[in-house]
Amino acid sequence: MKFLFLADPLDRFKIYKDSTYAMMREAAARGHELWACEPRHLAWRTGSRVVARATPVLLTGVSDPWYEAGEPQVVELASFDAVLMRKDPPFDTEYFYATHLLEQAEREGARVFNSARALRDHPEKLAVMEFPQFIAPTLVSRDAEEIREFHAEHGDVVLKPLDGMGGMGIFRVGPDGLNLGSIIETLNQGGTRTIMIQRYLPQIVQGDKRVLVIDGEPIPYVLARIPQGSEIRGNLAAGGKGVAQPLNERDRETARAIGRVLAPRGLLLIGLDIIGECVTEINVTSPTCFQEIAQQTGYDVACTFIDALEAALAG
Repeated sequence: MKFLFLADPLDRFKIYKDSTYAMMREAAARGHELWACEPRHLAWRTGSRVVARATPVLLTGVSDPWYEAGEPQVVELASFDAVLMRKDPPFDTEYFYATHLLEQAEREGARVFNSARALRDHPEKLAVMEFPQFIAPTLVSRDAEEIREFHAEHGDVVLKPLDGMGGMGIFRVGPDGLNLGSIIETLNQGGTRTIMIQRYLPQIVQGDKRVLVIDGEPIPYVLARIPQGSEIRGNLAAGGKGVAQPLNERDRETARAIGRVLAPRGLLLIGLDIIGECVTEINVTSPTCFQEIAQQTGYDVACTFIDALEAALAG
């Protein structure tokens, strides 16, 4: 089959840990044809279909250079067997516009994973609101007084922007309320931006677990991202240490309950972030940790994902 990977520039890939690269490697091993482009290469005009200025890609099997690029061509998205949307956050206006172009391509017959509408409908921090039974006490607001009241009620809280990634902009405020006013002003920008506040979960010291869910079913291992030193953030981008662990029964039940709701909406792959027993985020844009789990456990996440992708295309 012919796959288009819509992603960040290939030259920026760190292939020793990149999950998109793991997908490409597994797809190529099965004989599928690989193409790549960036969201800026999408276009549509009246009387035509959504196209991409896309590049055929051959994997070299070595680390440098890890791919050979053919001549870019203007190709209709509907001509591919699958379009894999793997652009990293932030989910900014350009990402938003890309989902609309992808949704138009879907109307023209393209198969997009994860689906364009599902990407828009499930912002990674706000998607947890649909599943309150699985989350810690949470407030979503831009009102400073509401935020102060939430802090007064719970004592120890974490504040975060709704459009952050990799742990950026996350603050913890303890019972003494030190710097709470300044942090609110920084995050809500004078009451003009909505933010999220959650009760602090001390289980973070055991790790922020990434649970990958493929077509509604969690894989059998998680990557616990453990904060280092005085950090409260387990994100790998913030210096957290990734330790693969077997999926426990509680997290399996949680992941299945959420996955079986979201998979029929076009979310073939999601990544739940779980601290203790509480889901903190539902990642849908480009969930990662394939390679870290595979390297530490031998479980081939990319193989499971491509199996599911092929099954979805055959269905």
